[in-house]
Amino acid sequence: MDQVKGAQSLLFREAPYLISAASVAGSKEAEGPIGKLFDVTNEDDLFGAQTWEEAESNMQKEACVLAAGKAHMDLKEIRYLFGGDLLRQGIATAMGVEALQIPMFGLYGACSTSGEALALASMSAAAGYGGTMLAVTSSHFGSAEKEFRFPLGYANQRPLSSHWTVTGSGAFLVRSAEEYQKNQMQPYFSHIRITGVTVGKIVDYGLKDSQNMGACMAPAAMDTIVQNFQDLDRKEKDYDRIITGDLGSIGRTILFDLIREKGYDICEKHMDCGMTIFDKERQDTHAGGSGCGCAAVTLASYVLPKLESGEWKRVLFVPTGALMSTVSFNEGASVPGIAHGIVLESDA
Repeated sequence: MDQVKGAQSLLFREAPYLISAASVAGSKEAEGPIGKLFDVTNEDDLFGAQTWEEAESNMQKEACVLAAGKAHMDLKEIRYLFGGDLLRQGIATAMGVEALQIPMFGLYGACSTSGEALALASMSAAAGYGGTMLAVTSSHFGSAEKEFRFPLGYANQRPLSSHWTVTGSGAFLVRSAEEYQKNQMQPYFSHIRITGVTVGKIVDYGLKDSQNMGACMAPAAMDTIVQNFQDLDRKEKDYDRIITGDLGSIGRTILFDLIREKGYDICEKHMDCGMTIFDKERQDTHAGGSGCGCAAVTLASYVLPKLESGEWKRVLFVPTGALMSTVSFNEGASVPGIAHGIVLESDA
């Protein structure tokens, strides 16, 4: 029980290693500020498929295979897969990883799913439930518009508060410390550990505007960040970066205001994946990027290399999710949020 900290957090006694990551992204993402860092991009956002949903499944499968290949691992060596997406019944994940035949847990945390997957993968590895775990998430602009808003053929007008769903998939291999020490194969990343997690809870401020997800998710981000500080007895200065998933420009401003009310100021430490992946002015993405793939591909391509090199020593990765569906929206329900905190540290 010495690993349990405060109300919502864990600090691992034997922290698992994050040994590999892969990112697959679409054409718009390739044109963004970090587009050249992705492992694979495709000018055809259908990725050779007939539907947006099948395209998203293809991205997930490719990301998983790439992550395993980077770590020189046979997919059969992976104990469990934790994965999810934005679509009904998690079809992008189910159809994407079916061919891999890895025992699977299907997840739904909206855009926070990469954090949920990494939390469960690291907890399972640290508990000794297997040597290596795989975490994967994805989203696709076309499939998300069809699922939650309007099919692309409608050519509807998007409000300035809206986000642009990222077409992308990120996959991560997490290995237990015991397995890492005895495995002779050189991993892709050798200096990154998941040292702790702060599991988020659902936070609902009563907002109902699904076209302003940044405002809906900001309270959950604040709640998890503050809880991490309190549970682990830390402050802003203890992290090189505090990275939210996809609050965008509007949600970021709200987060800063909310967290100041709690006595903290994270302005100098903060980074938002939704604001990093796109150039707001040049690419006309309004408030910024979103979707399960947003935080995942930014973590895999941009954040982890900085930890591996030792440029950053400790970051708090906090992907955020707006927990809604077309049913809840049509029934006039509010849009609650959730955010999960993953503590990543480098020994480089």
